[in-house]
Amino acid sequence: MQYRPLGRSQLKVSALCLGSMTWGEQNNQNDAFAQIDWARDAGVNFIDTAEMYPVPPRGETYGETERIIGNYFKDRGGRDKWIIASKVAGPGNGMSHIRYGQTRFDRTHITAAVDASLSRLQTDYIDLYQLHWPDRRTNYFGHLGYQHNPDEAMTPIEDTLEVLDELVRSGKIRHIGLSNETPWGVSRFLHLSETRGWPRIASIQNPYNLLNRSYEVGLAEMSIREQVGLLAYSPLAFGTLTGKYLNGLRPEKGRLTLFSRFSRYTNPQAQSACARYVQLARDHGMDPAQMALAFVTRQPFVTSNIIGATNMDQLNRNLSSINMGLTDKVLEAIAEIHRSQPNPAP
Repeated sequence: MQYRPLGRSQLKVSALCLGSMTWGEQNNQNDAFAQIDWARDAGVNFIDTAEMYPVPPRGETYGETERIIGNYFKDRGGRDKWIIASKVAGPGNGMSHIRYGQTRFDRTHITAAVDASLSRLQTDYIDLYQLHWPDRRTNYFGHLGYQHNPDEAMTPIEDTLEVLDELVRSGKIRHIGLSNETPWGVSRFLHLSETRGWPRIASIQNPYNLLNRSYEVGLAEMSIREQVGLLAYSPLAFGTLTGKYLNGLRPEKGRLTLFSRFSRYTNPQAQSACARYVQLARDHGMDPAQMALAFVTRQPFVTSNIIGATNMDQLNRNLSSINMGLTDKVLEAIAEIHRSQPNPAP
């Protein structure tokens, strides 16, 4: 396993991070415990979760993923050997079951969210606390174009950073991060932290995969120059880059089979590009999923690649991707596909 600095902090996280959003929905507690054990033995020291998990978010399962992780540490111990990242849900997105749907990044909601997460995780601190999506209308979750609304209500970033500073000082959280952010948002958080002496963001968790490389425009440079690396989510584009959904296939327990609402990576352009990437991997004797993961992990702006799995075979193959190198010939072929079909699923 490789280990990389988390921003400018003293923490070093594994280059592969164990994603948890299926725990409590597609996976039960026993499954989750087995995944954590297996990842630990492979050298992973980093778990990513969120208060709204599992996915898809429902009132009936709200917080269940964090509860499972808390139960793991109560049962197995070893909390100090792990770096735990969680997230506070932002406003909108139809989740009325979270604080009555009035979630904002203000003192009331962030404090309530942190305390509830600490209780579910059965821990005294969260290593990395992330803002799940911006508290303003901007281009994220597949929206590329920005449309300004001068009358929108948003929590000032100053207010958000002030309460996060208090939580860091109290010891409830150690470091802070952003998620689904834009270059403007990152620069604003950095500026305020530097001028006000507030905590500096350590990471950005955004989507990044062969079908969606929009992070490379603007944010990649920010990650390298400002030392706020990417925690890449959806590196397999919801499993499509494994090839299991090609030609209309819908495996019985696949996420896209179970939850038709997830359509980001199933448009015709994405499926066409996906077929080319899968064939490229097979032509070179590689597992398509491992090739896709290896491409993400090798990027200089990536701190950790968030892998997820619903069974142990998937997890083992994903973990093994850390040892896969990509030849110049494969990289050039990937570049050619990207030039002809850039970002078909942003």
